[in-house]
Amino acid sequence: MCKVNYNARPVADAIIVLGAAVWAGGPSPTLQRRARHAAALFHAGHAPLIVATGGLGLHPPTEAMAITEILISQNVPAKAIIQEGKSTTTLENLGFSRKLLGPETRTVIIVTDRTHAPRARLTARHLGFNATTMSPSLRGGHPRTILRQTIRELFAYPAYALRLWIRGRNADI
Repeated sequence: MCKVNYNARPVADAIIVLGAAVWAGGPSPTLQRRARHAAALFHAGHAPLIVATGGLGLHPPTEAMAITEILISQNVPAKAIIQEGKSTTTLENLGFSRKLLGPETRTVIIVTDRTHAPRARLTARHLGFNATTMSPSLRGGHPRTILRQTIRELFAYPAYALRLWIRGRNADI
């Protein structure tokens, strides 16, 4: 189980775990880190519900199903997990989660990698969430992969900001 060491414990309506690749041999290390971190947050009492997001990539199962399997292996009750298994982008992850959770759900914790967190927060806030992010440690991650993710986000953040501004708050996902 991931070690969660926070001084102040945020209170949220839900934890949203953003999907990541499922490889031929099973969930990618990124997906495993995110799911285990979400389980640790759940067990620490940060939120009563977890939304597992992500559709089908190159290999089954869906990212949402893989996250769910990891959460259950970490003793998160199945009744505390909602699956969103259609999304393929950050906007879809959060937009479809918004629809599943309903407008009464305001405060969420998004679990994603530190490099991706600013764009995830931007997107969630655009969709009306009061969103914070909590990220698992990148320890054990391949330095080249982390560098590639960081460079990708340098370009993706302004592109997403422009995309969200153009589409407006009320546009459908």
